[in-house]
Amino acid sequence: MNALWITLALLTAGFVGWPVTSLVFRLARTIDDRTLDGQSTGGSAGVPGPDAGAAEDPSADSTTDPEIPAAAEASPGAAAQGTGDATQDHATQDRATQDQTADANQDPAADSVSSARILRGGAIIGVLERFAVCLAILAGQPVAIAYVVAIKGLGRFAELKGTPVAAERFIIGTLTSMLWAAGVAALTKVLVFG
Repeated sequence: MNALWITLALLTAGFVGWPVTSLVFRLARTIDDRTLDGQSTGGSAGVPGPDAGAAEDPSADSTTDPEIPAAAEASPGAAAQGTGDATQDHATQDRATQDQTADANQDPAADSVSSARILRGGAIIGVLERFAVCLAILAGQPVAIAYVVAIKGLGRFAELKGTPVAAERFIIGTLTSMLWAAGVAALTKVLVFG
């Protein structure tokens, strides 16, 4: 009977933790959006930005790095043009893309970090992380949680170092996943094993 409860706890920690983590990501995006809306003085606060689709989908397993599109828009030529000709805008974007490509060719680590999609595989890694945390607590080996955090941090180091968006998402996701898994494991230990 104990094996059934342990299996149920692992499945709950692993798979029910995914929507919980997604909900926390949605809450974080909502808070960020409200903060940005409050800081904008000249724009229309109710108009969704280019990331509106991502903000509505909490289960999205990708995060875009806003610095990449912003770098193309913030080039000196684009700032001087304002609302200029569409052909000139495309030419400026092409030059910015060529500059980014040249920079990426100089540093291969920057190429892997500066992709539009960061923290790939996060949903699967999160499920495995929650399994490991729950199992560590149920087995009476909470020290194993430190190994999980270390492995996860080392595996993501390049992305975390290069993009602040990835670092923020990593911290939010890791803390949410671990708290959920630890809570499920502690509840199971108290209710089942007394």
